Amino acid sequence: MSYGFDPSELFRRGASYVSRILNGENPAKLPVQAPTKFELVINLKTANALSLRVPEVVLARAVEVIE
Repeated sequence: MSYGFDPSELFRRGASYVSRILNGENPAKLPVQAPTKFELVINLKTANALSLRVPEVVLARAVEVIE
């Protein structure tokens, strides 16, 4: 299982930062931004190889399930 931020979302937000700086804003006055979108990916093939049972509730919340 992996739980982490969505890289494409982070790059999109970074592009808006670059745009603001290129339009003349002071970089020191821009707020620090943290990721807001996170993804849960579950590899069922590996879980089965390790004899782990992943509850259906967790599988339902996953963004991607690798079978």
